[in-house]
Amino acid sequence: MTDAALVNRMQLSRPDITPEEAAELLLTHYGLSGTLTELGSQQDRNYRISAGDNSYVLKVCRTEYDTVELEAQNAAIRHLHAKPDAPRLPNIVPSLNGRDILAVTIREQDYLVRLLSYLPGQSLTRRKHLPLASVSALGTLSARLARDLADFDHPGLHRNLQWDLRRAGPVAVQLLSAITDHEARDRIAKAMVSAVKRIQPLAAKLRVQPVHHDVTDDNVVCHPDTHGQPIPDGVIDFGDIIQGWLVGDLAVTCTSLLHHAEGDPFAILPAIRAYHAVYPLEEVEAKALWPLIVARAVILAASTEQQLAIDPDNDYVRGNLEHERAIFDVATSADPEVMEAAILRTVGFDVAPIETEGWAALLPDIAADTIAAVDLSTTSPHFVDDNWRKPDMDWRLLAREAVASGTAATRYGEFRLSRGGILGMTPPQSFALHSDVCLPAGTVVAAPFAGRIQWDGQHLVLVSDAVSLHLDGIDCTLEEGAEIEQGAAIGTIAGESSTVGGLRVQLCRSPSLVPPLFAVAHQADGWSAVCPSPAVLLSPACEAPREDGAALLARRAAHFARPQKHYYQIPPQIERGWREFLFDMEGRAYLDMVNNVTMLGHAHPRLTAAVEQQWSRLNTNSRFHYAAVAEFSERLAALAPEGLDSVFLVNSGSEANDLAIRLAWAHTGKKNMLCLLEAYHGWTHASDAVSTSIADNPQALTTRPDWVHPVVSPNTYRGPFRGPDSGADYVASVTTLLEAIDEKGNGLAGFIAEPVYGNAGGIALPHGYLTDVYAAVRERGGLCIADEVQVGYGRLGHHFWGFEQQGVVPDVITVAKGMGNGHPLGAVITRREIAESLEKEGYFFSSAGGSPVSSVVGLTVLDIIRDEGLQENARVVGDHLKARLAALMERFPLIGAVHGTGLYLGVEFVRNRETLTPATEETADICDRLLDLGVIMQPTGDHLNVLKIKPPLCLSAESADFFVKALEKALEDTV
Repeated sequence: MTDAALVNRMQLSRPDITPEEAAELLLTHYGLSGTLTELGSQQDRNYRISAGDNSYVLKVCRTEYDTVELEAQNAAIRHLHAKPDAPRLPNIVPSLNGRDILAVTIREQDYLVRLLSYLPGQSLTRRKHLPLASVSALGTLSARLARDLADFDHPGLHRNLQWDLRRAGPVAVQLLSAITDHEARDRIAKAMVSAVKRIQPLAAKLRVQPVHHDVTDDNVVCHPDTHGQPIPDGVIDFGDIIQGWLVGDLAVTCTSLLHHAEGDPFAILPAIRAYHAVYPLEEVEAKALWPLIVARAVILAASTEQQLAIDPDNDYVRGNLEHERAIFDVATSADPEVMEAAILRTVGFDVAPIETEGWAALLPDIAADTIAAVDLSTTSPHFVDDNWRKPDMDWRLLAREAVASGTAATRYGEFRLSRGGILGMTPPQSFALHSDVCLPAGTVVAAPFAGRIQWDGQHLVLVSDAVSLHLDGIDCTLEEGAEIEQGAAIGTIAGESSTVGGLRVQLCRSPSLVPPLFAVAHQADGWSAVCPSPAVLLSPACEAPREDGAALLARRAAHFARPQKHYYQIPPQIERGWREFLFDMEGRAYLDMVNNVTMLGHAHPRLTAAVEQQWSRLNTNSRFHYAAVAEFSERLAALAPEGLDSVFLVNSGSEANDLAIRLAWAHTGKKNMLCLLEAYHGWTHASDAVSTSIADNPQALTTRPDWVHPVVSPNTYRGPFRGPDSGADYVASVTTLLEAIDEKGNGLAGFIAEPVYGNAGGIALPHGYLTDVYAAVRERGGLCIADEVQVGYGRLGHHFWGFEQQGVVPDVITVAKGMGNGHPLGAVITRREIAESLEKEGYFFSSAGGSPVSSVVGLTVLDIIRDEGLQENARVVGDHLKARLAALMERFPLIGAVHGTGLYLGVEFVRNRETLTPATEETADICDRLLDLGVIMQPTGDHLNVLKIKPPLCLSAESADFFVKALEKALEDTV
C-alpha cells in the first residue's frame, strides 16, 4: 500500500449505514431479524442484533480496506480457536450462501460486510478504577494472544496501518496537520519527537511477528472473579491485526490502562509483569516499551482530534476523547528514565549500577563507622504514642542522636512513618531517596568525583556525565558553572561554630532531573534506580534493608495453620496502631473500621502503662488472692441488671459462650438449646454447635448436633417477615419449635442469641421479640443467654448492653472482645444460684481469665470508657455516620439498607431492592477498593454482602466522614 492510500484511509469516516439498512442486510444475507443496537467504532459501522437466544455483531467497513485484510482477521480467529486453552473469541458466521465476507452496495456506495457471534461479558472501558487482578489479567491475556499468534501467517498481515507503531513518527506528522489548537499540536509533536529518539536506536533489534495490536480495555470482555473483580477472558475485535513489533503489541495494551491509572503511570507495571511471565520480553524490548507507550498515546490523541473533525457525529470517538486525553497526559508526565528503570526491574532485568569505585570521601574528616543511622520506620522504637506526627520529629530524633554520637544520618530506602499522615486515599510518598546528616557545623564537604557546579537557589548540584550529586545545607562560594576536581572542597556545613548543622545528600543519574526526596512504595524500584543510594558516600548503615512482605507471608503460610485465615489476598503488613488507625511497613495509615477488639483504639497510652506496671509487679492465675480480680468482678456485676451478681472471667467470647451453655446444662439438667439461624457464637465445641452462620462454616446447617434447635433468624430486612413490627410472626415460629421439643419430653436448657442481630450488620430485632421468646423459654425452665460479645459494652451508644434495646433482662450475659482492648479477656455474668450450679461438675478455672494483668486491663478499659465518654462518642459519631451512609442510598441503588445503632452499623448491598438479591461479588470488590483507598473493611453476613462497621469507639467525626467519602469513591469506581 502506498503512503497516499494510508493517508486516504486515515481520513475516512464510518460507513453511512442506517439501522434499517443494517436490518435489511441481516435479513437478506443471513436470514436474521431482531433488535438492533449500534456499537461504537472509529471507522467501521457495527450493529449488535439480538435474535432470540443468540446475539451477533454485523461489521460493515469501507472497500478502501482490502478483502485480504478482513480474511486475515477471520483466519487469525480460526487459528486461535484451534489453540489449547484459547481465550473466548467470536465465531465467524457465514452468510446464507456460505460466504464469510460479502461485498454489498448501498446507496451507490460499496462496502464489505461480515457477521460474528456476539461475545457476552463486561467491558473495562467505562470502569474508572481497575484493580490489580484486572490489570494483571489483561497483561496475561495480551501475552497469551501474542504467544499463540507467533506461528500464524497470512498475506493480509503485511499492510500499512495508522496504528502500526513502526510508522508512529510519519503517521503523527500526518495527523498533526488536522489539529488546529497550536498549543495542543506542539505538545503532541514534542512528545512524539522525544519518544522516537528513544525508539530509533533500539528499533532494529525489536522482534517482529503477527500481533493483535489492540488488546485494550475497549476490546476485551470479562467475567467477575470471586472478589467481584472483572477478569478479561475474551477478545472481540481483530481489526488492527498486523505483522508488527511484538513489544508494540504490549505497548498498546499498557497505553489503554493509563486512563484508569488516576495519574499514576506505574499502574501499568502489573500488566507488564504478567505479560512477561507468559511470553518473556527481551531486554531491548523492555527498554523500548515506555517510549512506544508514549508514541501510542500520541497517535491516539492526534487520531481522535482528526476523526472528530472528519466525523463529528461519531459518539464512540467523542466518548473516548476524555480517556485519550487522560492517557496522553499521564504518558507525557512521567520521566522516561524512571519508567525504563521501573519496567526493567519489573521483569527482572538489572539496571547497571553507577560506577563508584575510586570516588573520594564526601566527608573526609568523618569516619564512616562513626555515623549513627536513625531508624524512622514504622517499627522504630523512637516512636511512642503518636509523636511521629509532631512537626520536624524526624529532625529532632536525628539531632538527638547526633548529640549523643557526634554524627547521625537518616536511612536511604526507608519508608518513613512520619510521611504517612492519616485519612489519605492515596499511598504516601514515604520511600526516602536521600539521606539527611546531622553533624558539626563547619565540617568540610568534598567532591567525590569531578564535576561542574549548578545552583538552584540555595540548592547545589555537582554534575558529571554519569551522575549528579544534590546537596543542601552547605556554605559554598563556588559560582554557577565552576569546574571542581575530585576530592576538592565544595564547602562546609552551614551553622555557627560549636553547633550542629544539617546536610541533605542525594544522587541522581539524570542531569536534567530534579528528583523528589521521597517516592510512593510501588514506584520505589524505578526511582531508586535513577536515584541510587548515597550510603556509598556516608556509611553502609545509611541504607535501610528492604523488607520482603511476600516472603514473610510465605513463612506465615508455612507454619501458621491454614484454617487461621488472614484478611485480603495480598495483605498489607500491619506493624503499628494508634487510635482508629493502623500503619503498614510502607508508612501508610489505614482507617480501621472493623476492629471491635480494640474498643478504646490502638495503643492507648493509659492502658499500656497500666499493663506494664502490673506485669512488672505480678501476673499469675485467679486461684491466688489479689485485689484486682475482686475489683474487676465487682465492677462488672455493678454494670449488669440487679440480681446478676456473679462473674466468671475467661479468655475469649468463644469460651464465654461455651461456659454459658454449660451453665444452662448444669442449672436445668437439660441439654436442648435454642439458637438463631445465621448466628455466630464461637469456635469451642458448644459455642460452635450453636453457630449456624454458613459464612463462617459452610456445613453449619447440616452438621449441628441433635441438641441444637435453630429457629428462623428474625431478620426484619430480608427474613420471611419484614419490618420492626414482625415480631409476632417470628415468635410464632419459635413457639412451634418449642412445642415440638415439648412433645419429645427432653426439656429445654436455654436460648442463646445476640440481642442485636450482629452477624447481619447490627439489625435490630423486631419489637417485643425477646420479651416473648424469653417468656416462652423461662416457662419451660430454660435460661436466656444474651451474647453481648460483639454488640455490648457501650458500642451501641444509646445503650450499654444490647438487651436494653429490647427492654429485657437475660439470665446470663456473655461479653469479650472490646472489654480487653485486644488483651484476651471475656466474662460471663449471671445470678449466684446459676453460677453455683456448675459446682455439681467440679470447680471452674481459666488460666489467664481473671489474672492480675487481665483484671487490670479490664478495669482500665472500663475507666477509659467512662473518663473519655466513649459510649457517648459512639452515640454521637455513630448517629452522624449512619445518616451520612443512608444519604448515599439516593445515589447508589446497590445500597439496600443501612442497619444498626451507634458504632455497630451495617451497609447491606443488593442487586435489586425489591428481590434483595445479595451483591456478594460487588461487596468483595468494594472492600478491596476500600483497602486501596486506605480503609480496612471486610464483608460479612451469610451472603457476604454486608459491610459490618465496628471501629474503635474513639472514632472521630472526621474519620467517619473520611470513611463515607472513601465508600462513595469505591462505589463510583467499581459499580
